[in-house]
Amino acid sequence: MLQYPASDLAVLRDLARRAYDLALSEEMETSRQRWRAVNGLRRPDRAPVWWQAHAAWETMVPSESLQCTDGTCRGIERQFRQDFYQWECGMDHVWPAWYPVGAAWHSESDHALGLPFGSQVQSTGVGGFRYEHPIKTLEDYDRLTPTRWEFDPQQSQENLGRMDDVLGEAMPVQLAVAPPFGWTLGYYLENLRGMAQMLDDLAFHPERVHRAMAQLTEASLAAMRAAETTGLLTPNNTGPMFCSDPIGETYPDGKLRLHNLWGAANSQEFQEVSPHMQEEFLLNYQIPLFSQFGMTQYGCCEDLTHKIDTVLRIPNLRVFVSSYWTDLDQVLEATQGRYCIMWRQSAAKVVFPDDLEPIRKHLETGLRQLQGHPYQVVCRELETLAGHPERLREWAKLAVAEAERWS
Repeated sequence: MLQYPASDLAVLRDLARRAYDLALSEEMETSRQRWRAVNGLRRPDRAPVWWQAHAAWETMVPSESLQCTDGTCRGIERQFRQDFYQWECGMDHVWPAWYPVGAAWHSESDHALGLPFGSQVQSTGVGGFRYEHPIKTLEDYDRLTPTRWEFDPQQSQENLGRMDDVLGEAMPVQLAVAPPFGWTLGYYLENLRGMAQMLDDLAFHPERVHRAMAQLTEASLAAMRAAETTGLLTPNNTGPMFCSDPIGETYPDGKLRLHNLWGAANSQEFQEVSPHMQEEFLLNYQIPLFSQFGMTQYGCCEDLTHKIDTVLRIPNLRVFVSSYWTDLDQVLEATQGRYCIMWRQSAAKVVFPDDLEPIRKHLETGLRQLQGHPYQVVCRELETLAGHPERLREWAKLAVAEAERWS
């Protein structure tokens, strides 16, 4: 029996009905078609535009604006209202016509590698933090032990049933089954060791790093196989950035395999590492993981200008993420329309200026360069709006207008 307040359930069901109706609307289908086109290397009516916030959400959807009183219900409400805010900005925010409920997993250890990832010991109200890293000495590397994952069908069904009861007939729910451990291996290594120590080990203790990266790869592969063997993998091509046509060969049983999914990772922690070292210590371990998937997106905020050819080694690469710091001319010269370019914006350059004209000019310059290529326009990692509470609505309007102009 549900223990949530009736008033909370009424709020959530009203939001869910609205979310369901929007998911089925012609307007959202038009946005989906834009994503599908560019990710399929086709030409849409205009490039899709999207932003995602982090700590900045408190400015746009403040906690005091939420109506639910129960903590769990407030979390669900917050997500719905954030989705609506993004949709109302007029950009290409999309979601499926069901509410996803994450699968339940158990592992042999409390930690995926036998050690906790960096434990946050200090933080700020605008996204800053400090970690305590568990690998403090070279000998601590020997404590890494990849765990085994086990899917919990009973708990998963209980979670699914509980959410079905919460939303009632307002919106269908669906179990979302995905690997319980990722493949952004540099992120995991930095969390375990710390940035300065990691870079030192790359230079002076490479054998330790190779051993650790092999164990990280083993952990990722084990998680991927555990998810695939459930026979319950669900599509991950329904949301922004990854919305696409169905991926890969399908089977008569209707079950998806990893090659029917997107993979995505980056190399941010290897920003200051040479192309050769990045290839040796990171990409050579990531490629066997990416090869399991149908399509891959690679990159985030790092400068890949001198590593473009290295990234293009990924055999199933579909989306090359060109950050604000990556030389777009060199990316376009190397890719020649064979990949979709995700043109990332600088969050600081978007939120801090008082005048919108430099933002518009930057969009104009970049989209003129991108004209004729499949591309997305994306702004992420927004921790503050810097006193400009309407800035993301303004940015979306500018980006859409320029995307239409240079379509």
